[in-house]
Amino acid sequence: MGHVHHAGCGCGIDTHAHVVPEHFPAYLGSAIPADWPSMAPAAQACHRNVMISGKVYRTVSDRCWDVGRRLADFADMGLSLQVVSPMPELLSYWMRPQDGQQLARFLNEQIAAMVAESGGALAGLGAVPLQDMDLAIRELEYLVKGLGMPGVELGSNINGTPIGAPALDPFFEACEALGACVFVHAIRPAGMDRLVGPPALQQVLGYPGDVGLAAASCITGNLPLRRPGLRIAFSHGGGTLASLLPRLQQGWQVFPALREAVQAAPAEQARRLFYDTLVFDAPTLKHLAATFGVTQLLIGTDYPFNFHEPRPLERIAACGFDTDTMHRLVRGNAERFLGLPLHETTT
Repeated sequence: MGHVHHAGCGCGIDTHAHVVPEHFPAYLGSAIPADWPSMAPAAQACHRNVMISGKVYRTVSDRCWDVGRRLADFADMGLSLQVVSPMPELLSYWMRPQDGQQLARFLNEQIAAMVAESGGALAGLGAVPLQDMDLAIRELEYLVKGLGMPGVELGSNINGTPIGAPALDPFFEACEALGACVFVHAIRPAGMDRLVGPPALQQVLGYPGDVGLAAASCITGNLPLRRPGLRIAFSHGGGTLASLLPRLQQGWQVFPALREAVQAAPAEQARRLFYDTLVFDAPTLKHLAATFGVTQLLIGTDYPFNFHEPRPLERIAACGFDTDTMHRLVRGNAERFLGLPLHETTT
Protein backbone atom coordinates (compact mmCIF):
# COMPACT_ATOMS: atom_id res chain seq x y z
CA MET A 1 0.00 0.00 0.00
CA GLY A 2 2.74 2.44 0.90
CA HIS A 3 0.30 5.13 2.06
CA VAL A 4 0.18 6.61 5.54
CA HIS A 5 -3.12 4.80 6.17
CA HIS A 6 -1.37 1.45 6.10
CA ALA A 7 -1.72 0.20 9.66
CA GLY A 8 1.97 -0.67 9.82
CA CYS A 9 3.30 2.76 8.82
CA GLY A 10 5.14 3.09 12.13
CA CYS A 11 4.45 6.84 12.18
CA GLY A 12 1.67 7.12 14.77
CA ILE A 13 1.77 9.44 17.77
CA ASP A 14 0.07 8.01 20.87
CA THR A 15 -0.95 10.90 23.14
CA HIS A 16 -2.44 8.77 25.93
CA ALA A 17 -0.08 6.32 27.63
CA HIS A 18 0.94 6.04 31.26
CA VAL A 19 3.93 5.70 33.52
CA VAL A 20 4.28 4.22 36.98
CA PRO A 21 7.78 4.50 38.49
CA GLU A 22 9.55 1.31 39.52
CA HIS A 23 10.08 2.75 43.02
CA PHE A 24 8.64 5.65 44.96
CA PRO A 25 10.89 7.68 47.26
CA ALA A 26 10.49 7.31 50.97
CA TYR A 27 8.53 10.28 52.26
CA LEU A 28 10.93 13.09 53.16
CA GLY A 29 8.88 14.93 55.78
CA SER A 30 8.16 14.01 59.40
CA ALA A 31 4.68 12.42 59.25
CA ILE A 32 4.16 10.13 56.24
CA PRO A 33 0.75 10.67 54.61
CA ALA A 34 -1.53 7.63 54.73
CA ASP A 35 -1.98 7.73 50.95
CA TRP A 36 1.70 8.16 49.99
CA PRO A 37 2.24 5.51 47.26
CA SER A 38 4.72 2.65 47.42
CA MET A 39 5.60 -0.44 45.40
CA ALA A 40 5.38 -4.05 46.55
CA PRO A 41 6.25 -7.32 44.78
CA ALA A 42 3.44 -9.00 42.84
CA ALA A 43 2.79 -12.67 42.11
CA GLN A 44 3.50 -12.47 38.36
CA ALA A 45 7.04 -12.05 37.07
CA CYS A 46 7.88 -8.52 35.85
CA HIS A 47 4.89 -7.09 37.75
CA ARG A 48 4.59 -4.96 40.91
CA ASN A 49 1.70 -3.84 43.08
CA VAL A 50 1.06 -0.11 43.50
CA MET A 51 0.13 0.28 47.17
CA ILE A 52 -1.99 3.26 48.28
CA SER A 53 -3.46 3.62 51.78
CA GLY A 54 -2.46 0.06 52.65
CA LYS A 55 -4.28 -1.55 49.70
CA VAL A 56 -3.26 -2.78 46.27
CA TYR A 57 -4.44 0.04 43.96
CA ARG A 58 -3.33 -1.69 40.75
CA THR A 59 -0.95 -4.44 39.64
CA VAL A 60 1.26 -3.10 36.87
CA SER A 61 3.88 -4.58 34.55
CA ASP A 62 7.45 -3.45 33.97
CA ARG A 63 6.31 -1.78 30.74
CA CYS A 64 5.19 1.03 33.08
CA TRP A 65 8.80 2.00 33.84
CA ASP A 66 11.07 0.01 31.48
CA VAL A 67 11.76 2.16 28.40
CA GLY A 68 13.21 -0.74 26.41
CA ARG A 69 10.15 -2.93 26.94
CA ARG A 70 7.90 -0.02 25.95
CA LEU A 71 9.80 0.78 22.73
CA ALA A 72 9.77 -2.91 21.76
CA ASP A 73 5.97 -2.65 21.42
CA PHE A 74 6.09 0.34 19.03
CA ALA A 75 6.26 -1.77 15.86
CA ASP A 76 3.08 -3.74 16.64
CA MET A 77 1.28 -0.53 17.63
CA GLY A 78 2.45 1.40 14.55
CA LEU A 79 4.02 4.20 16.61
CA SER A 80 6.96 6.54 16.19
CA LEU A 81 6.26 8.62 19.31
CA GLN A 82 4.42 7.98 22.57
CA VAL A 83 3.43 10.70 25.01
CA VAL A 84 3.58 9.38 28.56
CA SER A 85 1.83 10.79 31.62
CA PRO A 86 1.50 9.58 35.22
CA MET A 87 -1.07 6.95 36.16
CA PRO A 88 -3.90 9.37 37.07
CA GLU A 89 -4.33 8.26 40.68
CA LEU A 90 -0.74 9.46 41.25
CA LEU A 91 -1.81 13.07 40.57
CA SER A 92 -2.74 13.04 44.29
CA TYR A 93 -4.74 16.28 44.49
CA TRP A 94 -6.12 15.06 47.83
CA MET A 95 -2.71 15.22 49.55
CA ARG A 96 -1.46 18.23 51.50
CA PRO A 97 -0.04 20.69 48.92
CA GLN A 98 3.62 20.23 49.94
CA ASP A 99 3.28 16.44 49.76
CA GLY A 100 1.53 16.65 46.41
CA GLN A 101 4.26 18.94 45.09
CA GLN A 102 7.00 16.57 46.27
CA LEU A 103 5.33 13.59 44.58
CA ALA A 104 4.67 15.56 41.36
CA ARG A 105 8.33 16.66 41.22
CA PHE A 106 9.48 13.06 41.61
CA LEU A 107 7.11 11.88 38.86
CA ASN A 108 8.20 14.69 36.55
CA GLU A 109 11.89 13.88 37.04
CA GLN A 110 11.19 10.18 36.42
CA ILE A 111 9.29 10.92 33.20
CA ALA A 112 12.03 13.29 32.02
CA ALA A 113 14.62 10.53 32.60
CA MET A 114 12.53 8.06 30.56
CA VAL A 115 12.18 10.62 27.75
CA ALA A 116 15.94 11.20 27.77
CA GLU A 117 16.60 7.45 27.64
CA SER A 118 14.16 6.96 24.73
CA GLY A 119 16.20 8.79 22.10
CA GLY A 120 13.25 10.84 20.86
CA ALA A 121 10.66 8.04 20.94
CA LEU A 122 8.92 9.33 24.09
CA ALA A 123 7.63 12.74 25.18
CA GLY A 124 6.27 13.55 28.61
CA LEU A 125 3.26 15.27 30.12
CA GLY A 126 3.96 16.14 33.74
CA ALA A 127 1.96 16.41 36.95
CA VAL A 128 1.19 19.53 38.99
CA PRO A 129 -0.27 19.88 42.52
CA LEU A 130 -3.43 21.74 41.50
CA GLN A 131 -4.71 21.68 45.08
CA ASP A 132 -2.47 24.77 45.44
CA MET A 133 -2.57 27.24 42.52
CA ASP A 134 0.82 28.88 43.22
CA LEU A 135 2.63 25.55 43.60
CA ALA A 136 0.89 24.21 40.47
CA ILE A 137 1.95 27.16 38.31
CA ARG A 138 5.52 26.95 39.66
CA GLU A 139 5.71 23.23 38.85
CA LEU A 140 4.21 23.87 35.40
CA GLU A 141 6.96 26.41 34.69
CA TYR A 142 9.59 23.93 35.86
CA LEU A 143 8.34 21.04 33.75
CA VAL A 144 8.04 23.20 30.62
CA LYS A 145 11.18 25.35 30.97
CA GLY A 146 13.36 23.10 33.10
CA LEU A 147 12.43 19.65 31.79
CA GLY A 148 11.34 20.62 28.26
CA MET A 149 7.95 18.88 28.45
CA PRO A 150 5.27 19.97 25.94
CA GLY A 151 2.55 20.06 28.59
CA VAL A 152 0.73 18.59 31.55
CA GLU A 153 -1.80 15.93 32.53
CA LEU A 154 -4.77 17.07 34.65
CA GLY A 155 -7.55 15.15 36.31
CA SER A 156 -11.13 15.65 35.11
CA ASN A 157 -11.90 17.20 38.49
CA ILE A 158 -9.69 18.63 41.22
CA ASN A 159 -11.13 17.23 44.44
CA GLY A 160 -14.62 17.65 42.98
CA THR A 161 -14.02 21.00 41.24
CA PRO A 162 -14.65 20.52 37.50
CA ILE A 163 -11.89 21.83 35.28
CA GLY A 164 -14.21 24.36 33.60
CA ALA A 165 -14.68 26.15 36.94
CA PRO A 166 -13.50 29.80 36.93
CA ALA A 167 -11.31 29.11 40.00
CA LEU A 168 -8.87 27.16 37.81
CA ASP A 169 -8.52 29.91 35.19
CA PRO A 170 -5.15 31.23 36.47
CA PHE A 171 -3.65 27.83 35.72
CA PHE A 172 -5.00 27.78 32.16
CA GLU A 173 -3.77 31.34 31.70
CA ALA A 174 -0.29 30.12 32.65
CA CYS A 175 -0.58 27.17 30.24
CA GLU A 176 -1.57 29.52 27.43
CA ALA A 177 1.34 31.87 28.21
CA LEU A 178 3.85 29.00 28.31
CA GLY A 179 2.40 27.25 25.24
CA ALA A 180 1.81 24.14 27.36
CA CYS A 181 -0.80 21.63 26.15
CA VAL A 182 -3.22 20.04 28.64
CA PHE A 183 -4.35 16.41 28.60
CA VAL A 184 -7.42 15.76 30.77
CA HIS A 185 -7.81 12.26 32.21
CA ALA A 186 -10.67 10.87 34.29
CA ILE A 187 -9.94 10.72 38.00
CA ARG A 188 -12.05 9.67 41.03
CA PRO A 189 -15.26 9.91 38.96
CA ALA A 190 -18.69 11.01 40.10
CA GLY A 191 -21.49 8.46 40.17
CA MET A 192 -19.62 5.47 41.57
CA ASP A 193 -22.57 4.79 43.88
CA ARG A 194 -24.72 4.10 40.79
CA LEU A 195 -22.58 1.28 39.40
CA VAL A 196 -23.54 -2.36 39.91
CA GLY A 197 -20.63 -4.78 39.76
CA PRO A 198 -16.90 -5.11 40.41
CA PRO A 199 -14.41 -2.25 40.94
CA ALA A 200 -13.13 -2.36 37.33
CA LEU A 201 -16.38 -0.60 36.36
CA GLN A 202 -14.82 2.62 37.66
CA GLN A 203 -12.51 2.61 34.63
CA VAL A 204 -15.06 1.10 32.25
CA LEU A 205 -18.18 3.17 33.06
CA GLY A 206 -17.23 5.82 35.63
CA TYR A 207 -14.37 7.39 33.68
CA PRO A 208 -16.26 8.35 30.48
CA GLY A 209 -19.01 10.04 32.49
CA ASP A 210 -16.57 12.19 34.42
CA VAL A 211 -14.58 13.15 31.30
CA GLY A 212 -17.82 14.07 29.52
CA LEU A 213 -18.87 16.33 32.39
CA ALA A 214 -15.37 17.83 32.54
CA ALA A 215 -15.42 18.66 28.82
CA ALA A 216 -18.97 20.03 29.11
CA SER A 217 -17.85 22.22 32.03
CA CYS A 218 -15.18 23.76 29.78
CA ILE A 219 -17.86 24.62 27.22
CA THR A 220 -20.44 25.96 29.72
CA GLY A 221 -17.59 27.82 31.46
CA ASN A 222 -16.49 29.31 28.09
CA LEU A 223 -12.88 28.11 28.50
CA PRO A 224 -12.19 27.99 24.72
CA LEU A 225 -13.36 31.62 24.48
CA ARG A 226 -11.50 32.83 27.57
CA ARG A 227 -8.29 31.03 26.57
CA PRO A 228 -8.35 30.85 22.75
CA GLY A 229 -4.67 29.84 22.59
CA LEU A 230 -5.07 26.90 25.00
CA ARG A 231 -4.61 23.41 23.52
CA ILE A 232 -6.61 21.01 25.68
CA ALA A 233 -7.44 17.35 24.98
CA PHE A 234 -9.87 14.93 26.63
CA SER A 235 -9.20 11.23 27.15
CA HIS A 236 -11.54 8.37 26.21
CA GLY A 237 -12.93 10.23 23.19
CA GLY A 238 -14.31 12.98 25.40
CA GLY A 239 -16.34 10.38 27.26
CA THR A 240 -20.06 11.10 27.10
CA LEU A 241 -19.66 14.57 25.57
CA ALA A 242 -20.60 13.56 22.02
CA SER A 243 -23.94 12.26 23.36
CA LEU A 244 -24.50 15.28 25.63
CA LEU A 245 -23.67 17.86 22.99
CA PRO A 246 -26.96 17.85 20.98
CA ARG A 247 -28.90 18.33 24.23
CA LEU A 248 -26.55 21.12 25.30
CA GLN A 249 -26.90 22.79 21.90
CA GLN A 250 -30.72 22.53 22.02
CA GLY A 251 -30.83 23.71 25.63
CA TRP A 252 -28.70 26.70 24.68
CA GLN A 253 -31.33 27.59 22.10
CA VAL A 254 -34.28 27.01 24.47
CA PHE A 255 -33.19 28.41 27.85
CA PRO A 256 -32.42 32.16 27.93
CA ALA A 257 -30.23 31.77 31.05
CA LEU A 258 -28.12 29.16 29.28
CA ARG A 259 -27.93 31.30 26.14
CA GLU A 260 -26.67 34.18 28.28
CA ALA A 261 -24.15 32.11 30.26
CA VAL A 262 -22.64 30.19 27.34
CA GLN A 263 -21.18 32.85 25.08
CA ALA A 264 -20.81 30.81 21.88
CA ALA A 265 -22.70 27.82 20.52
CA PRO A 266 -21.74 24.63 22.42
CA ALA A 267 -21.35 22.69 19.16
CA GLU A 268 -18.85 25.28 17.95
CA GLN A 269 -16.90 25.43 21.24
CA ALA A 270 -16.65 21.62 21.24
CA ARG A 271 -14.77 21.81 17.93
CA ARG A 272 -11.99 23.85 19.59
CA LEU A 273 -11.09 21.03 21.97
CA PHE A 274 -9.07 17.89 21.22
CA TYR A 275 -10.13 14.29 21.97
CA ASP A 276 -8.34 10.95 21.83
CA THR A 277 -9.55 8.02 19.72
CA LEU A 278 -9.81 5.56 22.62
CA VAL A 279 -13.41 4.41 22.16
CA PHE A 280 -12.89 0.77 21.02
CA ASP A 281 -15.44 1.09 18.20
CA ALA A 282 -15.30 2.30 14.57
CA PRO A 283 -18.88 3.70 14.34
CA THR A 284 -18.31 5.70 17.54
CA LEU A 285 -15.00 7.03 16.22
CA LYS A 286 -16.65 8.10 12.95
CA HIS A 287 -19.33 9.86 15.00
CA LEU A 288 -16.63 11.73 16.96
CA ALA A 289 -14.99 12.80 13.70
CA ALA A 290 -18.33 14.13 12.41
CA THR A 291 -19.20 15.82 15.71
CA PHE A 292 -15.86 17.33 16.74
CA GLY A 293 -14.05 17.57 13.39
CA VAL A 294 -11.29 15.43 11.86
CA THR A 295 -8.75 18.07 12.95
CA GLN A 296 -9.44 17.45 16.66
CA LEU A 297 -8.85 13.70 17.17
CA LEU A 298 -5.58 12.12 18.39
CA ILE A 299 -4.48 8.52 18.98
CA GLY A 300 -4.90 7.39 22.57
CA THR A 301 -4.20 3.85 23.82
CA ASP A 302 -4.00 3.78 27.67
CA TYR A 303 -0.84 1.66 27.20
CA PRO A 304 0.46 -0.31 29.08
CA PHE A 305 -2.50 -1.15 31.30
CA ASN A 306 -4.44 -4.31 30.47
CA PHE A 307 -7.46 -2.21 29.43
CA HIS A 308 -5.74 -0.59 26.44
CA GLU A 309 -5.93 -0.39 22.64
CA PRO A 310 -3.17 -2.64 21.23
CA ARG A 311 -3.70 -1.76 17.53
CA PRO A 312 -4.69 1.92 17.39
CA LEU A 313 -3.90 2.45 13.69
CA GLU A 314 -5.94 -0.57 12.63
CA ARG A 315 -8.85 0.75 14.72
CA ILE A 316 -8.67 4.11 12.89
CA ALA A 317 -8.19 2.44 9.47
CA ALA A 318 -11.40 0.45 10.06
CA CYS A 319 -13.35 3.73 9.80
CA GLY A 320 -12.59 4.07 6.08
CA PHE A 321 -11.30 7.65 6.31
CA ASP A 322 -9.53 9.19 3.32
CA THR A 323 -5.71 9.41 3.29
CA ASP A 324 -5.60 13.03 4.44
CA THR A 325 -7.92 12.34 7.40
CA MET A 326 -5.89 9.24 8.30
CA HIS A 327 -2.73 11.32 8.40
CA ARG A 328 -4.38 13.89 10.66
CA LEU A 329 -5.63 11.27 13.12
CA VAL A 330 -2.45 9.19 13.08
CA ARG A 331 -0.02 12.06 13.68
CA GLY A 332 -0.87 15.51 12.26
CA ASN A 333 -3.38 16.54 14.92
CA ALA A 334 -1.09 15.28 17.69
CA GLU A 335 1.77 17.37 16.33
CA ARG A 336 -0.47 20.45 16.49
CA PHE A 337 -1.71 19.59 19.98
CA LEU A 338 1.81 18.99 21.31
CA GLY A 339 3.24 22.05 19.56
CA LEU A 340 5.71 19.93 17.57
CA PRO A 341 6.97 21.01 14.17
CA LEU A 342 4.50 19.66 11.60
CA HIS A 343 5.63 17.03 9.12
CA GLU A 344 4.36 17.12 5.57
CA THR A 345 1.99 14.33 4.56
CA THR A 346 4.01 11.46 3.15
CA THR A 347 2.14 9.19 0.77
